[in-house]
Amino acid sequence: MSLLAIMVPVALMVGFYYFVLDGGKPVSIDISPAIASARASGAFPVLEPTGLGEDWRPTSAQFRTADGGKTLRIGYVSPAGASVLLIESTVTTETLLPAELTTSARPISSVTVDGRQWQSYSARDNETALVQLAPERTVIIVGTGEPDDLRVLADSLG
Repeated sequence: MSLLAIMVPVALMVGFYYFVLDGGKPVSIDISPAIASARASGAFPVLEPTGLGEDWRPTSAQFRTADGGKTLRIGYVSPAGASVLLIESTVTTETLLPAELTTSARPISSVTVDGRQWQSYSARDNETALVQLAPERTVIIVGTGEPDDLRVLADSLG
């Protein structure tokens, strides 16, 4: 009986957390400071995701200088609940691609999204990636979700 007296309030608190406070959903963050830092550096033209629905939740954002270049990373949880990461970097592709996609990553095919050419890659276990190489920077979108999730994020870049 004493255990039941403890379990009822605990169950009520857990239920309140999940159903009223949306405790099961990832916490969204503001990505604008990281984007502003990347733009202020002047290292590369920053592609900012715009027009993504509210069901795309940004969960991480950072801009840093390391590995011989500057890198902007923005992590999302897609509407399907998959992790998707946007990387924009001036690090050489010979260094960046193996670091982000593994040394065994290989191009699979070409994909056109919003008039831009991307290379589809196999990446880590259960991940695929879209890679766009440009003289001023490399853009990688990698994730565990469906290829459509990657294309939606690529289409939002402007």
